[in-house]
Amino acid sequence: MSLDIMITIASEQHLSMIERIEVGLFKASQQKGTGIAVRSKEYLTEKIIQGKAIIAYTSKDEWAGFCYIESWGHNKYVANSGLIVSPDFRGIGLASEIKKRALERSSQLFPGAKLFGLTTSLAVMKINSTLGYRPVTFSELTDDDQFWKGCETCPYYDILVRTKRDDCLCTAMIMDPAKKKGVNGKAHASALKVNINHT
Repeated sequence: MSLDIMITIASEQHLSMIERIEVGLFKASQQKGTGIAVRSKEYLTEKIIQGKAIIAYTSKDEWAGFCYIESWGHNKYVANSGLIVSPDFRGIGLASEIKKRALERSSQLFPGAKLFGLTTSLAVMKINSTLGYRPVTFSELTDDDQFWKGCETCPYYDILVRTKRDDCLCTAMIMDPAKKKGVNGKAHASALKVNINHT
């Protein structure tokens, strides 16, 4: 069956999906190799109300994917975090589309900021590389303690502590929008039509 999936900046009208997103993030954090941190319903709600989240959902109000935006070091560094796609909608390129919208929104909210991320997911690394991210050492990331505190709920946090934040299982990647064409800060909603089969 064919469904239209809308990818847009999350707003208060999407708060009804917050519990499903919270559960999705928790389940993703338990999977080996994701390196996703757990986030509370309150934290996610705040991101949505602030206009710092991207959501994907169907015309039947089914949650399909999500990503939120965080800023660090006096807004000089921005991370698109918690990129997840509901199991029913994986394998159709949805994660890449969500990431693109998150980059657009990040550039709109924080012009001039460098975008960075930490991930153990090969799929996310591929998406990031396509969008212009490059691998870097941890020393090139923000030194904002609040960012690193966010890693505490990651299952690999003990490695980060032992290496004094010099290394972990995650790959650090960074992108400077000023050097990347196509990241223009024009965040908008767009429909991605996909064919899915429900069993």
